[in-house]
Amino acid sequence: MVMSYFQPETETMPVSEIKKLQSEKLVRQVRHVYKNCAPYRAKMDEAGVSPEDIRGIEDLHKLPFITKADLRDNYPYGLLSVPKSECVRIHSTSGTTGRRVVAFYTQHDIDLWEDCCARALAAAGATSEDICQIAYGFGLFTGGAGLNGGSHKLGCMTLPMSSGNTERQIQFMNDLGTTVLCCTPSYAAYLAENMRERGEAENPLRIGIFGAEPWTEEMRRSIEDALNIRAYDIYGLTELSGPGVAFECCEQHGMHINEDHFIAEIIDPETGEVLPEGSKGELVFTSLDKEAFPLLRYRTRDICILSRKQCSCGRTFIRMTKPMGRSDDMLIIRGVNVFPSQIETVLLNNGYTPNYQIVVDRVNNTDTFDIMVEMNEDHFTDTVSGVTAQEKKLASAMKMMLGINPGIHMVAPHSITRSEGKAVRVVDKRKLLSDSQWKG
Repeated sequence: MVMSYFQPETETMPVSEIKKLQSEKLVRQVRHVYKNCAPYRAKMDEAGVSPEDIRGIEDLHKLPFITKADLRDNYPYGLLSVPKSECVRIHSTSGTTGRRVVAFYTQHDIDLWEDCCARALAAAGATSEDICQIAYGFGLFTGGAGLNGGSHKLGCMTLPMSSGNTERQIQFMNDLGTTVLCCTPSYAAYLAENMRERGEAENPLRIGIFGAEPWTEEMRRSIEDALNIRAYDIYGLTELSGPGVAFECCEQHGMHINEDHFIAEIIDPETGEVLPEGSKGELVFTSLDKEAFPLLRYRTRDICILSRKQCSCGRTFIRMTKPMGRSDDMLIIRGVNVFPSQIETVLLNNGYTPNYQIVVDRVNNTDTFDIMVEMNEDHFTDTVSGVTAQEKKLASAMKMMLGINPGIHMVAPHSITRSEGKAVRVVDKRKLLSDSQWKG
């Protein structure tokens, strides 16, 4: 495969130059947030750290961590580091109890974000000759906007389809000759299934850029075989910008992190100690260029491994594995962040005790999501119609909170297995990347 880059001088920069650039940007970014963001200034003062103490990336460990709790506590404008008049857009995550994470963008922030997404497309082999169909959701979700902008930057003819309306997706794909598909892996699998059911043995696709939810190597091969494409992973967080923080190249073995814009660390999730390269731990990011909503040492809660082993694609950016799990209780289901605390809130608001169990599985490459809820005395019924009515009411309330439809199953009191007196809240049967699948 011919190596393809969007910004070759940056993407193949010597590691020594990358670290020098990161140091210069880190010093500038720390001064920016200390001067313009009161919560950051308070956290640094509490930790006994001043901007003068940060002289380069070797001092990064002196800075305090930022967590999702900090983002929620300062909702909506607390962590904004420029005047509101300089912001041109916001994106948002789903909220755990109604308090969402809102990320702000200046035009400069959007330009750099779109550059990162263009790099991801180019790394997968896309060029200005391609027709790129964006089937990620648009709106507050970052997926659609990020890849749409990256596709424009690369010069592709771009179809901003958004998610859903599968029949139209397939029609436009065939009629216009789409060659690059951007969506969640589960939706790619669903599209393939629909095309197979329609008897369409061929399609014009050659590349897929899939992210926003966990997926296995087995699922990758299944999608590649079904659509006759090469499928590439992409990683990002709304808190940092969106997709394009890291991306796969032709080697399809770990995602290159855009190190000119982000510093990645691996820490022990229990102690916060920085771990050496090759260690499995929690991924922490520092954004070096973000103006409106810069995050320093943000704990992603994703568990992975970093490697700077030379890559055959020629890129010098460090690589990260697919996330191997979480250090908190968040689940990613069909691209949506789901917290048990959200489910507890709905149950309590509807008069139930928080005795439940979440069961997540993957069937035919699509996540299944079921919630077992123990009935209590106030809601107990032995009629099928009574149980069904409760399940429908709860399912509607859960959809309002989560943005995703779970299957609700009412079960008898005390029927959910306890371990040492505590219910097992989450049963995740999906098989993701194991340590043995990562060779650095």
